[in-house]
Amino acid sequence: MALEEGPDRDGLESEDSTNATAAAEAVHADEDDDVSESAEAEAADAGDAVDEAEPEGEAGSEDDEPAEIAGSDESPAVTGPTAVTKALPMIEPVAEAESADVDEPVVEAEPEAVVDPEAVAEPPAAEDEPVAEAEPAVEEEPAVEDEPAVAPEPVALAEPVALAESAAVAEPVVAEPVTKVLPIAAAGGGRRRLSWKIATAVGAAAAILIASVVVAATSSTAASPKASHHKKAAKAAVLSLVSVTPANGAGNVNGAAPITVTYSGPVTRSTPLPTLSPNIPGSWQISKDKATFTPQVGFRQNTHVTVNVPAPAGTTTTAATSYSFTTGHYSMLRMDQLLAQLGYIPVTWTPTDPSGDISATDANAQLSAAYDPPAGTFTFDSGYPPALTNQWSVGTSNEITDGAIRTFEFDHDMNMDGVAGPHVWARMFTAIAKNQQNQHGYTYVWVTQAGAEHLKLYHNGRVVITSLVNTGIAGRSTADGTFPVYLRYTVTQMQGTNPNGTPYNDTVYWVSYFNGGDAVHAFPRGSYGWYQSLGCVELPYDGAGPGVAENVWNLITYGTLVTVVGPVA
Repeated sequence: MALEEGPDRDGLESEDSTNATAAAEAVHADEDDDVSESAEAEAADAGDAVDEAEPEGEAGSEDDEPAEIAGSDESPAVTGPTAVTKALPMIEPVAEAESADVDEPVVEAEPEAVVDPEAVAEPPAAEDEPVAEAEPAVEEEPAVEDEPAVAPEPVALAEPVALAESAAVAEPVVAEPVTKVLPIAAAGGGRRRLSWKIATAVGAAAAILIASVVVAATSSTAASPKASHHKKAAKAAVLSLVSVTPANGAGNVNGAAPITVTYSGPVTRSTPLPTLSPNIPGSWQISKDKATFTPQVGFRQNTHVTVNVPAPAGTTTTAATSYSFTTGHYSMLRMDQLLAQLGYIPVTWTPTDPSGDISATDANAQLSAAYDPPAGTFTFDSGYPPALTNQWSVGTSNEITDGAIRTFEFDHDMNMDGVAGPHVWARMFTAIAKNQQNQHGYTYVWVTQAGAEHLKLYHNGRVVITSLVNTGIAGRSTADGTFPVYLRYTVTQMQGTNPNGTPYNDTVYWVSYFNGGDAVHAFPRGSYGWYQSLGCVELPYDGAGPGVAENVWNLITYGTLVTVVGPVA
């Protein structure tokens, strides 16, 4: 390859300019003469020239630093008194810039680039004196300054690059820009350093390539939905049943509580969920190794519940695939609380904690409270006599709750038996949700047979009626005790036999039966306040307009308690 003479450089004011020009002409002459010779012959001649030109020391020793290659936007210059052309192997050249302390970064070269620098070397003008650089003949993209080293890629064979060797530090000479291909300092030590760095770069590139393949393979495996599906299926296949809560065979269970099935490992979407018998509305939630069923409205009292675990979920050889438990009874304490809330008993219930004030519209919470009532206190309403308040007992069946349940049953068109059975509880939950309060108020009737027999009627904590009455004669006496009203008439016929054996058939008004054939009713007599009846409590009645008997009847309702005290006849 013939080298063209470069353009004149302006501003070179070294006192050794004359010698530099002569040296440059000599180099060009030698190159023109030897252009037809092979690259190997040129390298040999150039080596001889270098040996002759060295002023002191041994050229190319490992102790000498190679000449500095400029790292500016201009193409780097080849330094040294003589330019030597060397053929490189198939790997693309890498620019190596070295100074006494800092290595310049290596810049990647483009394939098939032709190196055509002006190989005019000048002897040093002066130590550390700057030299003006020539303008590039062709506008090419300049090398990037301080660009980090890039691992070389295999490319086609590039044109030979002129390498400079010098034993001494020489002033750099600027050559024409090269398209991203930088010359390499080719001193003896520099060549070995070049080989080492090329080997290092190739090794780094190979390591990066291997790491990229490994990462790609790992990412492909992790991102594969099919592989993920198989893993989940494998996990689901090995699950075994650990436990069910409530436990197998448990009794007195809160039917509104969640049911939890625990497995030996995480539950997945492919794990078949258990089923319940009887089946009720609700939802299953999965969390780690547990599947939990939360009922919309739980199981009623005294229900036998079976939890069936599907076989595909897997069980241990000793574990049952179905568990069962039985719900408990509703609490009478909770019945007292609800009757008090609806005004059917003359007490006020206050929950100990605000959480005990359960939302009326939360059906499952109300059901749960029927099994497990919240804590609270009862306070009897003022104005009632001890004959009534002494009959109160919390959480147990007693005359007050018996009468209140009858009143509730009457209000809801139910058979009145005073028993808190399943139908009563079902209607009670509805009444709580709808806030169906007792519309009668609370009435209590107290009758004494001591002295002048009389009656007191309490309504909502106040005595509103007091009247003389007649009770039963000897042999037909009125029994002491407290009894709820179970049957009422405005008018009816009473038939029977008098003590002397004669029959009777009387028309009776404002009748309220409370104990068998005994009733509070109106009956005309000449006087009141002593034993005259055949067992009933007789109220004055003259048959003209509303009287005391009618007023009493209007305040009494089904379930009203009537208490009779005092000596019987």
